[in-house]
Amino acid sequence: MRKQLSIAILFFLVAVSQVVLAGDPVYPVSAIPDSLRANAHVVRRLDEGTVKINDLTDTRFVFHWVVTVLDETGADAAKLGFGYDKLREIRSISGALYDADGKLLKRLKQSDIRDISAVGDGSLMSDSRAKLHQFYYNVYPYTVEYTIELRYNTLNVIPDWHVQENIYMAVEKSKLTVIYPENYELRYRSYLYESKPVITTEKGNKTITWELNQLPARKYEVYPVELYQRTPTIFLAPTDFEMGNYKGKMTTWKDFGNFIYQLNAGRDVLPDNIKAKVHELVDGISSRQEKIRVLYKFLQQNNRYISIQLGIGGWQTFDAASVAANGYGDCKALSNYMMALLKEAGIKSNCVLVKAGKGEHTLPEDFPSSQFNHMILCVPGEKDTTWLECTSNTLPAGYLSQFTDNRPVLLVDAQDSKLIHTPVYGMDCNEQIRHVNAVIDSAGNIDIKSTTIYSGLRQDDLHERLHSLSQEKQLEILRKGLNLSSYDISNYHCTELNTPIPSIEEKLDIKGNNYATVTGKRIFLVPNILTRGGVKLEPDATRKSDIKIDFAYRDVDSVTITLPAGYKPESLPAPVTVTAKFGSYNAAVSIKGNTLSYIRKVEGKAGIFPAADYPELVKFYATMLRADRSRLVLVKE
Repeated sequence: MRKQLSIAILFFLVAVSQVVLAGDPVYPVSAIPDSLRANAHVVRRLDEGTVKINDLTDTRFVFHWVVTVLDETGADAAKLGFGYDKLREIRSISGALYDADGKLLKRLKQSDIRDISAVGDGSLMSDSRAKLHQFYYNVYPYTVEYTIELRYNTLNVIPDWHVQENIYMAVEKSKLTVIYPENYELRYRSYLYESKPVITTEKGNKTITWELNQLPARKYEVYPVELYQRTPTIFLAPTDFEMGNYKGKMTTWKDFGNFIYQLNAGRDVLPDNIKAKVHELVDGISSRQEKIRVLYKFLQQNNRYISIQLGIGGWQTFDAASVAANGYGDCKALSNYMMALLKEAGIKSNCVLVKAGKGEHTLPEDFPSSQFNHMILCVPGEKDTTWLECTSNTLPAGYLSQFTDNRPVLLVDAQDSKLIHTPVYGMDCNEQIRHVNAVIDSAGNIDIKSTTIYSGLRQDDLHERLHSLSQEKQLEILRKGLNLSSYDISNYHCTELNTPIPSIEEKLDIKGNNYATVTGKRIFLVPNILTRGGVKLEPDATRKSDIKIDFAYRDVDSVTITLPAGYKPESLPAPVTVTAKFGSYNAAVSIKGNTLSYIRKVEGKAGIFPAADYPELVKFYATMLRADRSRLVLVKE
């Protein structure tokens, strides 16, 4: 699906009221209150504009903003980038650059604006383009000002109002005004906006205005909830809307799903040769699940993902016959094609709209709107549901990765479109089970043989590397994660296992120099060789955000180390056992003869925890950090 306003290239998703520039505005940095400089890298001095809805095929936008960049970290906020296509027109752009004293340095020239194709490497056909500009100025602080006017010939999306685009942005003044016909219903949903909007009616139009002033930047906080749950945000959406020759409603999720269904109805007809191929592949198979697996494999082996965005193609799929003939399609086209393959085999399935991306686990479920950027396939069953990521040529049937797991999604159906939830992969799915056998000599050098099984979400990143990077690049990433000072990797091999939840076996042989510290007749040794986790978290008595842990996991390490002859233990780390709201940690060391055994087990829980629990999280992580790096001492007999 096409993202709202092509937000991948939209640096400023702001809604602001129309301002006519008169003369040279002055925005001296000295006028910014000290309260807004704290924790800030950029200050939005002014953010005003209008959204004017004339009818379902004519909406006008004027965005005007003034941003002061305090340092290099905030420099991206000084860039302009807006997308356009057959549904969206950029009518005008103006801008200016000011120094720290507010002195005008330069005005934007139309010849300075870059006009580029907004097509990525995965796109084949698209009418999407973008206009980009930046002043390339790096004498901090400085100020930029832009005004842009746009026209949309559809009302399927109204930009949301995000007062703060990131936590490092302070805001002096931000204002959103929407003007629309009195007989039209504009829908909105407020987050953390404590005032009521101002609503007036005049000459057949309603005007609604939101405004916020003097909003300070926020401190960085680890494991935060989504930004819209931390800073003031207004979500906006239409009721009735029109796109091309198609009309729809968005008042309920069912309405929106019905529109998507009608937009794509009749596009799942397969050519005769593919129908015959379906029957050739599955007619002799009795298991429904095996039929799904076989047809999904056929899709993966014969088709590839390429984005196609022409006209309303960001919403409407290319038909199944086109995918069959060309061997490619975007997320909609491939999901629709897979649905057609299953339909021919007598298996019902549904296309599903999803807000994809790691960590994108929530959306305002009580506010139906276009909040999605991707499509997958759902195959309902009597006892369970099979999910298919049709853009992947490598994922096994039935598995969704961190890209689309554990989130509300919109199932598209002829009669019963509704929000459902993608699978949650729990602790038993997301494991890292590691066995290490090592030998240490009297000089402190170590010879390591490790076998690790990664499963579920714990194998996602490794799976991606195996299928997209060379062996050399894989080793480069692996080396960055090893807590060894001097070593050589003599063997590295990964095997994808045929398990219900995807898993990968990694075999690793390492020769390390001076792993243990030898001082006189003593050897100092960290028994946790390869899995030193733990994160040092700074205490924060003023934490605001709730704590969001995305997924549960389990790590189990079994380490056996053969010690050099003639040494005995002088001191061993005490066993560590900790249980907290966030999980548990256990580690213990024992020595029998010249064989050391180290067992470590960590279980991490997922969920949303109140901000008041943050001190317990700091303590829990600090305990793991210390225990993972505990040393034992051997002394020569």
